[in-house]
Amino acid sequence: MVTIDFSQRKNSSLTEFIYSQLKEQIISQILKPNEKLPSKRALANHLGVSVITTQNAYELLIAEGYIFSSERSGYYVTPLEENFIHLKKEKINSQLIKNLEIKNMDKILFEKNKDTEKINLSGNLINLEQFPFATWAKLMKLVLKESKEKILSSLPPQGIEELRNAISIHLSQFRNMNISSEQIIIGAGSEYLYTLILQLLGKNKIYGMENPGYTKITSILKSNNIECIPIPMDKKGISVDALENSNVSVVHVSPAHHFPTGSIMQVRRRQELLNWCSKHDNRFIIEDDYDSEFRFTGKSIDTLFSMDNQNKVIYINTFTKTISPSLRISYMVLPLELVKKFRQNLGFYSCTVSSIEQMTLASFISMGFYEKHLIRMKNYYRNLRDNLIFEIMNSPLKNLSKIEGKDAGLHFILKINSSEEDDILAKKIDNQGIKVSFISDYIQNENKKIENSEKSKLVINYSSLKKNQIPLVVKGLCKALINE
Repeated sequence: MVTIDFSQRKNSSLTEFIYSQLKEQIISQILKPNEKLPSKRALANHLGVSVITTQNAYELLIAEGYIFSSERSGYYVTPLEENFIHLKKEKINSQLIKNLEIKNMDKILFEKNKDTEKINLSGNLINLEQFPFATWAKLMKLVLKESKEKILSSLPPQGIEELRNAISIHLSQFRNMNISSEQIIIGAGSEYLYTLILQLLGKNKIYGMENPGYTKITSILKSNNIECIPIPMDKKGISVDALENSNVSVVHVSPAHHFPTGSIMQVRRRQELLNWCSKHDNRFIIEDDYDSEFRFTGKSIDTLFSMDNQNKVIYINTFTKTISPSLRISYMVLPLELVKKFRQNLGFYSCTVSSIEQMTLASFISMGFYEKHLIRMKNYYRNLRDNLIFEIMNSPLKNLSKIEGKDAGLHFILKINSSEEDDILAKKIDNQGIKVSFISDYIQNENKKIENSEKSKLVINYSSLKKNQIPLVVKGLCKALINE
């Protein structure tokens, strides 16, 4: 039976680690050519993991040609060229091989090293175990087999037609956006797309940012020497009165699920914002719809883009939260007039996402896998959120805390009754092995003035949290926040 020492796993996901360990055993010939491997279920039972985890690992190995499957027979090790084996052997950690060769290893180690990094409730991460490795590997293999000429051709500046078509259909069905594929621009991350917007609209404009808000966009603006003004928020959304009293001509908003407060911009406020924008030709709205797919209560709210009849809204979204941050595929939808301007002024740019990834994602969406994945992830995150909130509300934190903004997106606010400053609370939580941010971390006033209503509000981003970590999180928060 295959043996794997999980004490060496560190930060790798189970799928990635099992895949890499089997790969190294094949290259080092610990697993011999044509040797039959255990079935997915047998290996899963032996290693104490799920069947889907071993299936995903096997699919990755098949995609790279390290193993092959025989119908009704099972999985086998692919015979490799001797020269390849010799070169690869030299790169394999000798200590790992030594550990693998220990006889009578009848107990697999599952615990991580005690010195692993903190539980991160503040980062833009996801649980890697939820990535659809098997489906993705099959589709990528299919793309490599059937689209050789396409993937080796020059990329259109806006991205390949297949992916833009798939995205336009998806937005029509799920976000009520009546657009054509010609309006879509594909790019490697929202940051890259934002730099295109700056060139498209001109760098002489003043930008307005939600305050509190997503500080990375502010950093991008400042790095381009562009003036930006923080615009205060209220319970209905960004303050249009404050916008009217400023010199802002372009405003960045996240109406479906504001970061970090978790609030949803009300319809009346959306109309007011669109009216503000329509008063001058040089005004535009950048709508960041970053995790609108994860709405847990009620129907999805229409986008500003779909409500706009003045061609004033630029829509941005990403596959970071729904699939993986490392995929680095984002897109924006431009009004028709800006499409013409993009082609005239920026059409010389090359698309920054590889054709293989674009083709694979296009198939993933058009063949219905993305919709199924979203349904699965929505259920997964809803259950994870409910479990975390249940444990918090059934702990000593119940009497000094309140949950806010939990009905959408992958974070919520934990309001704590505390007289201590946020930086002191953050240090106490950090000492318990938990990394967390506060609303005050996203205040963008120069003097960092924090209203009392915004103090002691933890931003709990649970997207990368594992279910077995929930008791540790709640216990750590209790120790840090409750005076004993």
